[in-house]
Amino acid sequence: MPQPEAPQPETAASGDETTLVHQAKAGDLAAFSELVSRYEGKVFRLTRHILKSQEDAEDATQEAFLKAFKNLDGFQENSKFYTWLVRIAVNESLMRLRRSSRRQMVSLDEPVDTGEEEMVRELAVWDETPEQKYSQEELRGILDQAVDSLAPIYRAVFLLRDVDELSTEETAGALDLTIPAVKSRLLRARLQLREILTQHFKRKGGDTLAYL
Repeated sequence: MPQPEAPQPETAASGDETTLVHQAKAGDLAAFSELVSRYEGKVFRLTRHILKSQEDAEDATQEAFLKAFKNLDGFQENSKFYTWLVRIAVNESLMRLRRSSRRQMVSLDEPVDTGEEEMVRELAVWDETPEQKYSQEELRGILDQAVDSLAPIYRAVFLLRDVDELSTEETAGALDLTIPAVKSRLLRARLQLREILTQHFKRKGGDTLAYL
């Protein structure tokens, strides 16, 4: 009679995030490498949008993972690993911006006036959808440029909520913000993007854009 197969040990590549974190904390470099592989694309996209420089973004992404690895024992697992990692990456990116003095910065800890939450802007509708006028690649490039024009504090919230699809609570945890501050900054980011894209497509000969 054939013997039942013994259960196979869970490999780093097949583990869920919690398992990988536990393995990495126990000294399993392959487990941490798997975490890097899973999230380095998202982290790089975030740092690139904040820093607007591929080279700086690569450095910031690498430094974020190095700091995460160095401080892994201090990760209390009260949130997702990715949320904790994002906080490290954002802080690293903002420190680099401050050091380079490329632009006047606003601290992530500065209180946000939520008075604009009821702001309403009337936007007409395109006769043709943007997809009918532009290729997907062109649209992505236009949107990326618009996102890059946002201040870093709004850019980070928009990317985490609307691109990475983190919840409001997860975004607040990643950026060390209150939930109302996340909602306010997300609203401002969306309104600014609408305005930027509206003006862009007006210059291209279309009507006003209702795209976001």
